[in-house]
Amino acid sequence: MAKAKGIKKVGYVDVRNHAHTDGLQPVAWHDCAGGGQVVVERNIAYVGNMRNPHGTLIIDVKDPKHPKLLAELTMPAGTHSHKVRVHGDIMVTNREILGTHALHGETPPAGYFGGLSIYDIANPAKPKLISHWDTTDGPGATYARGVHRFDFDGRYAYISPTMDGYVGNIMMILDLKDPARPQEVGRWWMPGQWTAGGEKPTWKGDAHKCHHPLRFGNRLYTSYWQGGLVILDIEDMSKPRFVSGLDWSPPFPWPTHTALRIPFQIDNRDFMLVSDEDVFRMEGSPPYPAAFLWMVDITDEKHPQPISTFQVEDMPPEPQPRMTGCHQPCEKVTGTEIPVAWFAHGLRIIDISRPHALKEVAYYLPDVPQGSERVQSNDVTVDERGLIYLLDRVRGLHILERT
Repeated sequence: MAKAKGIKKVGYVDVRNHAHTDGLQPVAWHDCAGGGQVVVERNIAYVGNMRNPHGTLIIDVKDPKHPKLLAELTMPAGTHSHKVRVHGDIMVTNREILGTHALHGETPPAGYFGGLSIYDIANPAKPKLISHWDTTDGPGATYARGVHRFDFDGRYAYISPTMDGYVGNIMMILDLKDPARPQEVGRWWMPGQWTAGGEKPTWKGDAHKCHHPLRFGNRLYTSYWQGGLVILDIEDMSKPRFVSGLDWSPPFPWPTHTALRIPFQIDNRDFMLVSDEDVFRMEGSPPYPAAFLWMVDITDEKHPQPISTFQVEDMPPEPQPRMTGCHQPCEKVTGTEIPVAWFAHGLRIIDISRPHALKEVAYYLPDVPQGSERVQSNDVTVDERGLIYLLDRVRGLHILERT
C-alpha cells in the first residue's frame, strides 16, 4: 500500500495501529457488532446489524472522537435486521428471515413474519415501537423472507418484500403518512415473478429479484440482482411504469447491488453509478477477478449506456474469494468524490468528475477486526460535517475525515 499523504495531525482515540491510509484520517473506531447499513442523522448514527441477537444500534456521535451507545434493539434467532433508515423522528428497520446459507442451525420463532418495523425516535435513547408491517409469507422458503434493503423519504418507503404468489423479492411502495398503519400504494415486479398469475420465470430460483429501489424525483433506480437494474417511473405511484433496464450478467457473473442516480449533471449529462456485489457468481460464468463499479450514462434514460468501470489497482487478475471486491457506494452524494465500501479492500474514494475516466483519490484499509479473517467493509455514509462512517460486516464502525 502507498504511504499516507496529505494527513493533518488531529487527535483521535481507539484507532488500530496498523491500518493503511492515503488521504483519509482516522477519527475514532467504535467497537460494535458488525452491520449491513449505517446512516447518520442529527449527529446520531444508526447501525443495522448483520447477526442476531444484535438488531439496531443507536450511537451518539456528537463528539466523533468518543462515540457513545445510546440504545440497542435485538432480534430473535434465525432473523436479522441489517438495514435502517431515518427521517425526522421516524426510524424504519427491516426484518428478514435469514437465508438457508446463513441459518447455521438457527430456527426462526414459530409464526415469525419478516417485514418492516417503524419506531418513534424523538428521543433516540428510547426508541418506541409504533408498528410492524409484515410481508404476506412466513418462514420455510429456500431464501430469506421479509424485506431486504429499502429507501425512505419521510412519507413513502420503497421496499423489496417477498410476497405470496411471487418468486423472489418485488418492488413495493408503502405510504407511512400514518406510521401506525402503513398502506401499500403500488408494486412492480419483473415479468416472470408473478407465478400465481401464470407467469413463468426464465431464470433459476430467485435470481431475478428486487434488491433495493432508490428514489430521485419521480424515478426509482432499482437494482434487480442477477436481473440487472431497472428505471421505474413513479409519477403515478399506484402504477409504477417500466422506463428501461440494463443487465450485464451474463457475461459478468455478479448480481447488481445498487443503482445510484447522481443528483447533478456532469458535463451537461446525467449519470448513474452502479455497483455489483462480490457474492454469488452466475453458474457457468467465465472467470473474473472480483466485482467492480460501473458508470452509466442515462442522459437518454430509455437507453442507459455503460461508459466506464473502476476496479482497485492492486486487484489480482485471477478469481478471488467471495466478498473481496465491490459492494456499496455511499448513497448520500455530496460531490464528485464518492466513498465506496469495497469489502476486503476497505474504503475507496472514487472521483467521478471525469465520467469516462473514474479514478481513486483516497483509500482507507482498516486492520482486520477481531473475530474475522479479513476486512469486510460493508457500508459507508457521510454526515453534514463531512465525516465518513465505514461499517465492517463482522465488527466495528470507523469514523474518518478526508484530508
